[in-house]
Amino acid sequence: MDGAVVNPVHVSHGFKKETWKHTILLAFQSLGVVYGRLSTAPLYVFGSIESKDIQSQNEIHELFSFIFWTLTIIPLMKYAFIVLRADDDGEGGPFSLYSLLCRHAKVGLIPCNKTSSKIDDNEAENPSLIKLESKARRAIEKHKSTHYLLLFVALLGACMIISDAALTPAISVLSATSGLGRSLAKILVKFASSDETKDHLTKALKKYVPMPVACAILVCLFTLQRHGTDKIGRIFAPVVITWILFISCFGMYNIIQCDSQILHAISPIYMLRFIKKINIKHWKLLSSIVLCIAGSEAMFADLGHFSKRSIKVTFVCIVYPALLLTYAGQAAYISRHFGADDVFHLSESIPNRILQHAFAVLSIFASAIGSQATITAGFSIINQCQALDCFPRVKVVHTSEKIHGQVYVPDMNWIFMVLSIAITIGLHDISQLGKATGLAVTAGMLVTTFLMSLVITLYWEKNLSISACFLLFFGSIEAMYMVASLMGFFRGAWCLIILFFLFMTVMVSWHYGTVKKYEFDVENKVSIEWLTDYSPGLGVSRVPGIGFIYSDIELGIPAFFSHFITNLPAYHQVLIFVSLRSSPIPHISENRRYLIGRVGPREYKIYRCIVQYGYCDNVRDTDDFENQIIRSIGEFITRENYDYEALASSEGKMMDIGSPMEDGIALIPFKDNVSNFNSRDLVSSESRRNLLDIPSGSGHPPSQKKKVRFTMPPKSPEMQASVRQELEDIIDAREGGTAYILGQSHLIASQGSNFVKKFLIMVYVFLDKNSREPPVELNIPNAALLEVGTVYSI
Repeated sequence: MDGAVVNPVHVSHGFKKETWKHTILLAFQSLGVVYGRLSTAPLYVFGSIESKDIQSQNEIHELFSFIFWTLTIIPLMKYAFIVLRADDDGEGGPFSLYSLLCRHAKVGLIPCNKTSSKIDDNEAENPSLIKLESKARRAIEKHKSTHYLLLFVALLGACMIISDAALTPAISVLSATSGLGRSLAKILVKFASSDETKDHLTKALKKYVPMPVACAILVCLFTLQRHGTDKIGRIFAPVVITWILFISCFGMYNIIQCDSQILHAISPIYMLRFIKKINIKHWKLLSSIVLCIAGSEAMFADLGHFSKRSIKVTFVCIVYPALLLTYAGQAAYISRHFGADDVFHLSESIPNRILQHAFAVLSIFASAIGSQATITAGFSIINQCQALDCFPRVKVVHTSEKIHGQVYVPDMNWIFMVLSIAITIGLHDISQLGKATGLAVTAGMLVTTFLMSLVITLYWEKNLSISACFLLFFGSIEAMYMVASLMGFFRGAWCLIILFFLFMTVMVSWHYGTVKKYEFDVENKVSIEWLTDYSPGLGVSRVPGIGFIYSDIELGIPAFFSHFITNLPAYHQVLIFVSLRSSPIPHISENRRYLIGRVGPREYKIYRCIVQYGYCDNVRDTDDFENQIIRSIGEFITRENYDYEALASSEGKMMDIGSPMEDGIALIPFKDNVSNFNSRDLVSSESRRNLLDIPSGSGHPPSQKKKVRFTMPPKSPEMQASVRQELEDIIDAREGGTAYILGQSHLIASQGSNFVKKFLIMVYVFLDKNSREPPVELNIPNAALLEVGTVYSI
């Protein structure tokens, strides 16, 4: 559609200018959400190592050297000081990096990316936003294969984070309940009468207690998710602070009492000694050591829930030094008591027996909280993927009015719970869970490193050598750990591969079906002239009311509506074609939300509304969505009279509507008394009853809802008689009722299609039938809904 479109204003978090008071508050909450997993990793880093793989005390020092430098290089250097700077208007994760590349390198394959280029056209008008052409950008934009590669990499990173949201709760909680089993064994063996009974009781408690307790805790953990990040952070943060103080204090105690020489292991010489004698067993050890940075990706993926400064300050000042003390103390204890039973478990490094029992209880709470980081990161990624048409329709609940990125996805929450419980029961071994989790962590980090290197060149416009150094330095370290994790494929890593194929199949199938359906709609659309010039020849009549026609295309008439007119030759007094445009940016300002234009001559009263939203905006579930569109059309009619370019345009110029005019708005909404949204309210004539095809004896009770009506402002500005008449016609049409017409697609594979195409379409059809219905997503009353079926042969 021709016409100028104004660049939307990006809206960041609720705090436009973050004060230190806000930073401290968010930093406090981030401890309970973002850093719960990093701080509970000591439960299973050394605990996932099999004692037979360690041959000497010196290897403990060498492994701690790896932990020290891995924590310093990856979460501190890479994430805290580099990657956090590449946020997409306050949003993080692989899809935020991909969205930056879509806008600044034009590599988008998603249908919304093709139209969103109109939004970004006006960025070129701002000299500060002009991006210099580079060979790298031209090469990436030219070759279509690179576009598919980038989308695959972004989906790979999303799959790793989503899979991690199911793996992390399993390993975190099972590690804590294993400590509980050992603690109970130490308490109850005191009451045993013989050594044989003690051994039997100890083995039974260690074997049968951890798993049932872990499953019960997982159910409680996922049940709490509906309360939102803000409340959960406030509840969990004090526990995490207590946990961090507890383990760091005893870490310092063990350094002093057991082996103060462990501090010398921060020298990289110890790592070189380990590398010189490396073999298959040593590679397996590295697959456990990488778990010390499990949760680092959440620092970036959970960015939408907090702020860059709060996440960075919390990690540098609290989490990083506390973790170093904890790991150093645990390594010192293992070195001193090398060869003892259960020496690799963190609970054994607590010197006092009573404090060990207190530790067992505290670790259960801390491990449950530690899972929160990946769960919230999974919600954020799913929200981004769904908005960019890479994930089936699911309900997304925005749990905070101030921070847009705090979301809760109920459907996926229960899927995560089922997967976590199934993984806990199926693997029931910390070592195997560690292999799968380590592979998810390293694969997700490699994706971020790859996309970040492109952002450095294409968005930050740094020298290509800087981007290459970033990729080689961090990528080589993460690749080393990923190879180590892959070596444990048959020892648990296979579980992640299954999860990866499951989620990747869902995302690729949904993306493929969405793209093909969009292309079919574009190819089979009907011209505007067919509706305005030829439809009267078919005997088409106009009936009272407003008709909302939802479609994906932004030009012409959708094929399903022409099919509707051909079979039922009537349409409403006012027609509004509504298209929802998801843009690869997090947020679009409210005053740039609606693009309004006219379809055909003025006397036909047919309008087009393009609703723009970012991948973190909550647009469809708002109760006043329909009223905002009607109000925006009233604004458009009033403004159009003063826009000569719009009057001269054949189809009308698209205008940004949202902020009221200086002289007052054109239509004022007000709530009427409670009315029943049933067939009698929505149908004012027999012809309209036939049009909507609403059965008179519907068994569904009418829904109660406040009916919003419109009126002209008492002190309306001077306007032409034709403008006032058109506004009054819209008010009358609104009084006549509202109907919603949606296209119901049925995808089938064309004859001769290969197996892959048939499989993707089959999966898409299954997901489409079992995902959230569009009427529910748009809050459309069932009594006013008409769906027109269309068969898509692709």
